[in-house]
Amino acid sequence: MSIAIYVTFLRREEADLSKQQVATRKRSKRKKNVISARIKLAFVLGVLITVLGAILPVGFAAHQQLMSQTLVSPILLGTGLEQLNTVASQALHQQSVEISKALNGLIPQQFQGKTVSQVPLNTGRKVIALTFDDGPWPEFTNEILYILKHHHVKATFFVIGRNVRNFPERTKQMYLHGHALGNHTWSHPYHQHSEGQAAGQIDNTTQWIEQATGGVKSRLFRPPGGFLNNGLAAYAAKQGQTVVMWSVDSKDYYAPAPRIIENVLSQAKPGAIVLLHDGGGDRRPTIVALPTIITKLREQGYEFVTVPELLDLKAQETQTASGG
Repeated sequence: MSIAIYVTFLRREEADLSKQQVATRKRSKRKKNVISARIKLAFVLGVLITVLGAILPVGFAAHQQLMSQTLVSPILLGTGLEQLNTVASQALHQQSVEISKALNGLIPQQFQGKTVSQVPLNTGRKVIALTFDDGPWPEFTNEILYILKHHHVKATFFVIGRNVRNFPERTKQMYLHGHALGNHTWSHPYHQHSEGQAAGQIDNTTQWIEQATGGVKSRLFRPPGGFLNNGLAAYAAKQGQTVVMWSVDSKDYYAPAPRIIENVLSQAKPGAIVLLHDGGGDRRPTIVALPTIITKLREQGYEFVTVPELLDLKAQETQTASGG
């Protein structure tokens, strides 16, 4: 090889090396820019979650967990926005669970062991509680949950123990959507019960509710058929549960949708508790009637609350009146 050819070869090698170095620097710069962008995204999301954490104190613990994962986790920096969204969803979901658990445990002392059918407030505030019996039932419960969610309404479901056992996911859906849960016995019996038999009906259902929901302890009981003297309500009251009857009977267990609507609207009063059903039969008329019931009551100025919320409002009113 001549010197001239060798020099040319070296110059080409030097040029190729220079190009490689330039390309490497560009790749390094792009990588730094991507990491910087991800860090900025994590920081912005962290600030947003901090604001939400301040607005929603119940979710503070979940918010703190999310903050720590967002700012320091290399997994999040490696996978980007999709992973961040997943963590945020998990934190908000956990917050919803904790709110629902707290809601189901809030029964003021003045109502423990007592029987209520309506709870009017002294202020005349137009609050009303929708309640649904005999579920969960796959098709009908799901439709009712969808309607309630669409209209931003929280309700109270009095569930049958054996249905909870058979359809635990539906039960879990109820409380994940923010609804309150009540005990409606294991098998919906009407006959007389000894204390031991009543305990089997009620305690077994309580345990299955807790198992299906991951810890919800229901403090509400509704006797099947509204029978108060067959030993079931007495046992529930003895355990400190609130026995919940109703002041508005929709008669949806046999009436067509137009009559269900008429029955509810004609009997509605502030503090009323409305009897409806999501199980125990064909509930398509209830599903048809429910959106109109919600819309018409809202037009009349009613606010929808769960039974625990209704009891808590009354307890707060009583405490204020007594100077507590």
